[in-house]
Amino acid sequence: MLDLLGEFIAELRAAGIPVSMSEHMDAARAIQAIDLANRAQVRGALAATLVKDGAHLPVFHTAFDVFFSLRSVGAAEDALDEMESEAPHAPGASGPGPRRGRGGASSTMSAEELAELLFRALRDGDGDALRRGAAEAVTRYAGMEPGRPVGGTYYLYRTLRNLELEELERRLGASDEAGLAGRLAHDEAAERIERLKAEVEREIRERLVEDRGSQALARSVRKPLPEDIDVMHANRDEMAQLERALRPLSRKLAVRLARRRRRRRRGPVDLRHTVRRSLSTGGVPIDLRFKPPRPNKPEIVVIADVSGSVASFARFTLHLVHAISSQFSKVRSFVFVDGIDEVTSLFEACDDPAEAVARINAEADVIAFDGHSDYGRALSVFHDLYARDVTRRTTVLVLGDARNNYHQAHPEVLADLHHRAKAVYWLNPEPAAYWNSGDSIIAQYAPHCEAVVECRTLRQLEFFVGQLA
Repeated sequence: MLDLLGEFIAELRAAGIPVSMSEHMDAARAIQAIDLANRAQVRGALAATLVKDGAHLPVFHTAFDVFFSLRSVGAAEDALDEMESEAPHAPGASGPGPRRGRGGASSTMSAEELAELLFRALRDGDGDALRRGAAEAVTRYAGMEPGRPVGGTYYLYRTLRNLELEELERRLGASDEAGLAGRLAHDEAAERIERLKAEVEREIRERLVEDRGSQALARSVRKPLPEDIDVMHANRDEMAQLERALRPLSRKLAVRLARRRRRRRRGPVDLRHTVRRSLSTGGVPIDLRFKPPRPNKPEIVVIADVSGSVASFARFTLHLVHAISSQFSKVRSFVFVDGIDEVTSLFEACDDPAEAVARINAEADVIAFDGHSDYGRALSVFHDLYARDVTRRTTVLVLGDARNNYHQAHPEVLADLHHRAKAVYWLNPEPAAYWNSGDSIIAQYAPHCEAVVECRTLRQLEFFVGQLA
């Protein structure tokens, strides 16, 4: 068991969940105090000792289901036999319930009987019947073959496609009541369908573990943490995770920056007072005196490309910067495609940065000609209109992939902004290996920046913004 726990913790670390040695020891002590035959207790004990962030729980549960699944076909069949002997059969079913054989052998239950079993299990909240139905559905529809190098998503798709989930949800949510009661019934039906999907996915994962082993399967089903999701390639569910992660991230970052500023107890050396104190030691400055600290909050100017695939990255960055705007003396935001527009007023008019970001797409005037990114023109227009506002206290952040659609780059404009500003940073959401390929002109802008930073995830964005204040 301790060896299995060690493999499980190694997988959590590989997925990005921080687990210290002391937490490893706490988990080992916890499993000694519980009933190891009770899988729910094992899951709860390990989650309590190893997971510190609620956003990490989905990754934890995926890894747990892999490493603490039923370890053999025989164990799975014994568990299924026990369920069949204790639970009542669905009406119309002939003989015993579905039984999973080696290699996914089919059973005698018809498709109609399976649909009825699933409907009754979901309607009555019968977990045992739902597990039997999920096992039968995977056996019948997934087409799993031992040793076949196919991911679980493919088997899940094949199974769910044949279950007619829309009809099942319609039957579960059927209600003669209108208004709130009808909507509640519909939401309850959707939640139960998600429960069925999760059970089918668990069953497929169990069988893949039996076929391939825990470690091999863990690598193939590993899910990134919300802070490690690639913003430019996130799907709808991942984008929702990122949205949920932004608010607590901004609060944590604001508190950290404020604490760091309060701890700056010393300013620069006060030469005059140091010399005066050194008179008692013959002019040797043994006791250095310091000026009172004067925390200097920087001014931030954000210039963000909001075209195409980089729009999501710009949206999250603008949201984060304005969410912690109290840590800066001033924040001004500009968005562009081939035209540029200031959107600072949108953030000032909204208490929630997310609301302001949502209004940018509808209200910002960023299209001047063909609607394709033109960094050279956007930077030139910004320079003509706002260069006088850039001072030695201003830090300029340019957000974008520097893919200029073969327009003129005008790097001299950025060079002048660099001369005026305290610092210029370029945040690029593309992998560094893609820079300067195709129409990317980041090499022309890089000499005029303090740094060009690869910034594809919330973790990288958090680290960079944390260094600014």
